[in-house]
Order: sequence, then C-alpha cells, then structure tokens
Amino acid sequence: MSSEYIKKSKVLKALADPTRLSIIDMLSCGEMCACKILEKFSITQPTLSHHMKILCNAGIVNARREGKWTHYSLNSENIEELHEFMLRITSDKEDCICK
Repeated sequence: MSSEYIKKSKVLKALADPTRLSIIDMLSCGEMCACKILEKFSITQPTLSHHMKILCNAGIVNARREGKWTHYSLNSENIEELHEFMLRITSDKEDCICK
C-alpha cells in the first residue's frame, strides 16, 4: 500500500466526524478564535480542544495562541493537496492503479 494512501487516510479519518466537518466549514470564512467556534456548538471546551487537536495533528488546521485563547485557520496548502489527491484518485489517468 502506498504511503500516500496511508497518509491521506489519516486526514480523511480526521474529517470523518460531523462536528469537525462543521468546524472546517466555519474556518473556510477565515481565522476564528476558539471562543467563537465554541459558541456555535453545544459542546464543552475540552471537547472542542479534542476536535481541534485531531484537526491540527492531521495538518488540516493551524493553531495560533493569542493570550489565553487559540485562533484557528485552515491549512490551505494541505487542503489543496488533499483536494488534488481526491481528484487524482477519482479520475481515469494513464498511471491509474487499475492499469
């Protein structure tokens, strides 16, 4: 199995949660403070921290501390890489695994 498949499967696993997908959708509008993200969900701060740790570890989200709060933003480079990967594996091509 290709290491690229293994790496991308970890990213996709991180995305395979409705709360985390909603957070990604929110961050598509730009950087947000954890406090603002927390306002949108009926979850505790530790639960939000757990979700954000998974997204950050997968390389999907960047974190930036400012005072007592953390601000989150999408890692656009890794998002674009995932997008290109998904396009590549869902389209016919000369070097397709099936050939």
